[in-house]
Amino acid sequence: MKLPIITRLAILDLWHEWILTLCMVLAIASILTPLLVLLGLKYGTIQTMHKRLMEDPVNREIRPARTLRLTEQWFAQFKQRNDIEFVIPTILRGSSVIRVITEKKRLLIDLVPTNDNDPLILTNDGVIPGQDECVLSFTAAKDLGIKKGDLLNAEVTRTRNKNKESVQVKLRVVAILNPRADSLARIYAPFKFVNDVETYKEGGAVYSRNWSGGIVLPPLSYDGLWLLSPKNLTSIDEIDLTVSTGFTEIIKAQANEFEQELNFYPPDNYTIYKLLAKSNPITANSLNIVKNKLRGKSAIILPFVNNVKITDSNNTKVIGLSLSKSQTDILGLPALPWGKFDINTNFAHQGQALLPNNDKSPTIVLTSKVLGGEITFPINNQGVSFNKNIIVPIELIGILRTGQINRIIFDQTRKTFLSAKTNYHGFRLYAKSIDDIPELYSYFISQDIDVIAQIQEIEKLKILDQGLTRIFWLIAIVGIAGGMAALIASLYASVERKKRDVGVLRLIGLSCLQVFRFPIYQAIIIVVLSNIVASSGYIAISYTINFMFINEIGDKICTLPYIYFMLIFVITTIIATLSSLLAAWKTTAIEPAEAIREE
Repeated sequence: MKLPIITRLAILDLWHEWILTLCMVLAIASILTPLLVLLGLKYGTIQTMHKRLMEDPVNREIRPARTLRLTEQWFAQFKQRNDIEFVIPTILRGSSVIRVITEKKRLLIDLVPTNDNDPLILTNDGVIPGQDECVLSFTAAKDLGIKKGDLLNAEVTRTRNKNKESVQVKLRVVAILNPRADSLARIYAPFKFVNDVETYKEGGAVYSRNWSGGIVLPPLSYDGLWLLSPKNLTSIDEIDLTVSTGFTEIIKAQANEFEQELNFYPPDNYTIYKLLAKSNPITANSLNIVKNKLRGKSAIILPFVNNVKITDSNNTKVIGLSLSKSQTDILGLPALPWGKFDINTNFAHQGQALLPNNDKSPTIVLTSKVLGGEITFPINNQGVSFNKNIIVPIELIGILRTGQINRIIFDQTRKTFLSAKTNYHGFRLYAKSIDDIPELYSYFISQDIDVIAQIQEIEKLKILDQGLTRIFWLIAIVGIAGGMAALIASLYASVERKKRDVGVLRLIGLSCLQVFRFPIYQAIIIVVLSNIVASSGYIAISYTINFMFINEIGDKICTLPYIYFMLIFVITTIIATLSSLLAAWKTTAIEPAEAIREE
């Protein structure tokens, strides 16, 4: 492809005056080279420090400064954040200490929970431990005299009912962490094992490990109750039922509304009231208070819940009722096998049901949605339901209502519902980047959660980066201003020297616009050559600097991504173009007659 004539003339003119061109190229390159080296040192130093801070998960860790009460929902929501790499609950400090027994030593060591993708372990020569496995910190392995692959005995102790109890577990050491990971003696074990240890230390039983202990039954909770009264309540009675009971509102209800919920009509001579708790569900204690306030009024109370849905394999509706023999007689219902409402009943009482006529199964399995998923449990068939629905004790419905706000489980061994752990007292958290730490730190402070993070180290890095940036731009501005001045002077002087030549170009037919582009093209060519020389100089100098410090620092301290070279090329080309505009304007003022006058 043939270049335009004005471009060829610009190149040939520079070649003709190659000594002046070389001086100009070297002058600009002498400005660009130190700027490139300075920028490379700034970028390389900051990137090296940033990389080292990033590579060490300790710098990305945020730890709580005090004991907290955090729910599973909190952890589930927090894991969805884009700036979090890893988060896991931790247990109380007093529950995390276990005794490790070897052939030679017995030491108390802190137990730390871990799980998949734990960056502290994965970046420090470790592997995620599985069931009955653990990872030791370097200090712990040294103190115990244990190496990878050894077995250790972990003893968990507690005091319950003034008696000392203990259990032992054998754990296989699958990895020993790099010394930089943790300076303290610690054992990293799967979260389930750590959670079991805390449950045992708090006096609970861990059935999956055959560790004996007490059990915690879930309390009953309800959203309101139906109140059937043979007499209308006075205004004072209605107000009294909303004072110190947990109920916030009492309203009169219609018989068809009652029938729609429970599938039977109340007696005609009874007034129907509905007591509601709008903020938090009420407990069985609130029901007892209402009973005491209605003593002597022959009223019938029927607790209910709003959002508990229980289903069987046929999606049959499940209704909760617990009534004494006298109450079922008043309501015109057959007697219920489990009788009246009793907050102290166990699952042997709660796990009963009256089934529709077509269901002859001795036992059916029901399912209900609870916090964390679904829960299934068996129900014993106690006879035929008085309508097309499944009738169960209202105590069972109350437990499932509790399961919507607190975790519950159905223990297959004991055949009963148990309260599961719902609150955690701390966390181990690692941000994806050290750049995310300040924002996360501010978030925790705004939530009144005191945390410990490497804020000062990160701020020091930012201050250093800002300082180096200011120094670079100060030197760059001075250098660029000098380069522009030199280029402007050189091009303008060149045009002044070549008035006759420019006039001849105009005389032979070149347009004003073509000669206008002449010094611009020359400026761009000079800058392109200067960039090539400067880049070559930078490569040589940066290689020397990195070679000198590689043994001491271990990383390149002078480096630049290729995109920076492209950016600098574009910037210098724009500056060169602007610098040549004065000389370009000068060419337009030269008339063809200048060549004739020179003759």
